[in-house]
Amino acid sequence: MSTTTIRLPDDLKARVTEAAKRAGTTAHGFILEAIAEKTARDERRADFEAEAEDRYVKIIGSGEAVSWTDMRDYLKAKIANKTAHLPKSRKFAR
Repeated sequence: MSTTTIRLPDDLKARVTEAAKRAGTTAHGFILEAIAEKTARDERRADFEAEAEDRYVKIIGSGEAVSWTDMRDYLKAKIANKTAHLPKSRKFAR
């Protein structure tokens, strides 16, 4: 474990101290948890963006996609617990 110093404005330090008390932890523990949550959120966002980019590359490469109308109808049917068949991809117009 390493040490990092952070300087907090007085008003933020007071807010962190109060929030930590409400959470039943120390200010140190509260700050560590906040940093871990923010880091995990950023990592999930980066994974999401990488997956979106990979899918976009595949769509461009294949020239095929599922139309939004077909997908919307499929999702509406699924939500309504109706039998729904996954729409097939097709060449999109250029």
